[in-house]
Amino acid sequence: MALSVVIVLVVAAGVVGLVRPGPVDGWLSAEPTTSPTPAPATPEASPTPVLVAATGGGTALTSDGVTRAIDPLVKSAALGTKVHVAVLDVGSDEVLYARNADTMTTPASTTKLLTAAAILDARGPSYRLSTRVVAGSAPGEVVLIGGGDPTLATAKNTLFPGAARLDLLAAQVKKALGTTKPTRLLYDTSLFSGPETARGWDSSDISFGQVSRIQALMVNAGRVKPIHNEFGGDPRSSNPADAAAKAFAKMLGVPAAAVKKGKAPAAGQQLGIVQSPPMVQLTDWMLEQSDNTAAEVLGRQVAIAGGKAGTFDNATDAIIGRMRDLGLPADEANLYDASGLSRNNGISPTLLTQLLAFAASGQKPALSSMFGGLPVAGWSGTMTKRFVKPAPNQVGQGVVRAKTGTLSGVNTMAGVLTTADGRLLVFAIMASGSANAVTGRAALDRVAARMVSCGCL
Repeated sequence: MALSVVIVLVVAAGVVGLVRPGPVDGWLSAEPTTSPTPAPATPEASPTPVLVAATGGGTALTSDGVTRAIDPLVKSAALGTKVHVAVLDVGSDEVLYARNADTMTTPASTTKLLTAAAILDARGPSYRLSTRVVAGSAPGEVVLIGGGDPTLATAKNTLFPGAARLDLLAAQVKKALGTTKPTRLLYDTSLFSGPETARGWDSSDISFGQVSRIQALMVNAGRVKPIHNEFGGDPRSSNPADAAAKAFAKMLGVPAAAVKKGKAPAAGQQLGIVQSPPMVQLTDWMLEQSDNTAAEVLGRQVAIAGGKAGTFDNATDAIIGRMRDLGLPADEANLYDASGLSRNNGISPTLLTQLLAFAASGQKPALSSMFGGLPVAGWSGTMTKRFVKPAPNQVGQGVVRAKTGTLSGVNTMAGVLTTADGRLLVFAIMASGSANAVTGRAALDRVAARMVSCGCL
């Protein structure tokens, strides 16, 4: 309909341009000599759902067929000494394969699936995180208030497209202050509290750039520069909030010596505000690039949405609580962080597959948004270079969408795939004790690739 309106307006504009003295004017203004035959009415088309619930389709698999196909691969020594697997047919809700499926094991970054579902359920896909500046209690004092936006940037960059920016916030503040020049900057990080690192993190996780200290104010997820390295870590600020505040102070002309941590006055006049991209975009980035800092910040938002303080313990409790409220087996999760860096975490394959199946069911439309952020085998995010070797694994490229997880000796993957016969499956494969990360990941890919190609009847 909108396109039709545009076309009508364009035609009308063309008619105006043609009205001029001469034959054309006569043609346009002449009365019709016959009554036009009315065109048959075209019925309004029913809108196509953006995302419909999975309803089966294709040829149903049997548990015996799936077992014959993947059991030898699951038992491969390359996967490791402990392997936990669950495979579920979304259309029939039938468990097609289970091996230690109800036992919690180290999930690594598949933990982020729970975090994504919890924050989308708690806040909704369109929610935005705000970073504000208010007038301080003393003349010439301004206060930068961290809103827990991990994608906040100093200026336009390619790391987080569409991110809220401190340079735009500074312009608002200058305009609001008029001729008054700020002389002192406080930064308020009170939205988050408690420890800034989680139990179970390695001492090198921050120094190697795998994650930053978790604070309510940071730029570029705590990175020193707005870059993301595919392998290895991204250098992080030792104090992300202080670094962000000093970058903002420089934009306002406030010396670094006049930047201090503080608390915003309860009734401080707002001088400026910038907002993050919608929550669905934040979860997309977190899942696709497996950004640990983003996951931890979003985990705290789950707690805050429930009226709790933004701490590690409250975040993990809130995430598990959301799983319980959704009717999922929440007792099969034990979390110490929201990203999966903690080796103390435990999640069962059954919980992961039931979560994915529930998200695909359409019962909670907000949760369906998480599929857009899942990396695609051979195509995007952490799966760009997966399903390459050996050659039989390539059948999974473009077909398997999954969240991967890697810690030393741990390789995990949980996601969705469509079989050659058009059947939608969700799966979780969680292996530990592998002596070689490269061969371990390839062995894990082989299991998913086999499900793509098998008839499994």
